[in-house]
Amino acid sequence: MSHINPGYSLTLRLEIHNKPGMLGKITSAIGKLDGDIGAVDIVSAYSNRLIRDIKINIRDSAHGDQILDKLKTMDGVRLLNVSDQTFLLHQGGKIEIVCKTPLKTREDLSRVYTPGVARVCEAIVKNPEEVYRLTIKKNSVAIVSDGSAVLGLGNIGPAAALPVMEGKAMLFKEFGSINAFPFCLATQDTEEIIQAVRMISTGFGGINLEDISSPRCFEIEERLRETLDIPVFHDDQHGTAVVVLAALINALKIVQKPMNGIKVVINGAGAAGTACAKMLLSAGVRDIIGCDRQGIIYRGRTENMNRQKSWLAENTNSGRLTGGLFEALKDADLFLGLSGPGAMKAEWIKRMARDPIVFALANPVPEVMPEEAEPYVRIMATGRSDYSNQINNVLCFPGIFRGALDCRAREINEPMKMAAAHAIASIVQDGQLSSDYIIPSIFNKMVGEKVAQEVLNAAVSSGVSQRK
Repeated sequence: MSHINPGYSLTLRLEIHNKPGMLGKITSAIGKLDGDIGAVDIVSAYSNRLIRDIKINIRDSAHGDQILDKLKTMDGVRLLNVSDQTFLLHQGGKIEIVCKTPLKTREDLSRVYTPGVARVCEAIVKNPEEVYRLTIKKNSVAIVSDGSAVLGLGNIGPAAALPVMEGKAMLFKEFGSINAFPFCLATQDTEEIIQAVRMISTGFGGINLEDISSPRCFEIEERLRETLDIPVFHDDQHGTAVVVLAALINALKIVQKPMNGIKVVINGAGAAGTACAKMLLSAGVRDIIGCDRQGIIYRGRTENMNRQKSWLAENTNSGRLTGGLFEALKDADLFLGLSGPGAMKAEWIKRMARDPIVFALANPVPEVMPEEAEPYVRIMATGRSDYSNQINNVLCFPGIFRGALDCRAREINEPMKMAAAHAIASIVQDGQLSSDYIIPSIFNKMVGEKVAQEVLNAAVSSGVSQRK
């Protein structure tokens, strides 16, 4: 049985016959169907009936329908309305622009707009660097997506991607105090995306590329980094890699294995899988095997290959192992899943080395469920918030951009990403480490501050800071 999912929360408005025992019958019926009951409130009361709101948390839409069907058949109960809390939260969008200064008088208007604003424009013409001091640019990031690889939903297009980008903007603001704006582009053409980002870049101190499918995402990021003097960061690649490395640093402390002595199997050779392989190699891992739907990636393979998989073939799997994921897992210390639900059978973990580490990061359904892996695994992590050890990019990107913006970095380079990973790992003190606690909570305020400071230091020492 799957977990109750906080993303599925319903408020049921019921008309109930006003007689003893009715509420108990309703709550029992919901409980027998595994609904998690929250608040129960009286909306209005009459002599022969009550109107109640009952909040329930459920697993998914099908689970909710099962409970509703049961309530509809109960004598003395009438279902008046069902409110989905997630949809209510999204009504009208999740973000807005607010003014930093009052606009109440003619004097206010003359300063923020014409004629006073003309003097500010002229100051920027005279000294272009003033744009960072006199506009929103210094603390703004554009979140750019084409909707081609959104979460686990796939190619859903720009309009359907917009709620995700709004959510990302909220995370930037909440955890990095950064103004972020969603741009969901009505094109999936590489050249048009590059051109669009170049054209909007004037108003931003950084560009966050999001949910753009592989392999186009690699070229888009690479070419934008070459032409823009502000950081361009594809979070699905680098954010994932940073947080995975942070979690691995702490996991290896528990199992007492050195970074350069472990075998890593990465299932999923897309943007995240390739970036993780590169970062783990930079961190000292020597033995990595990449897999995709076709099986193990090896030098000389010709089926289902692209530029990034060719890089993996040349730089990993030095023993030229062939076969599938089952064969790859032999004596592996870490399974890193960046693929899809159910890609790994729990009993395959028995093929791994002692104290196996499993990071199953497919979302919302991981490659192997923690309940299934529990008998075999030493350390388990997922991308979900309802299990321990959530490997989530929000631990990374707000702090990385905060540090980059504060020193006006030209780019986000390898030293900055490595600094971010070690900063995240350091939040969990050695005395606090356990199999269920290898990575800090996303709500730990220390994370963003620590990451920002270490990233800024790395930017300065590596020579990409432009702030005088």
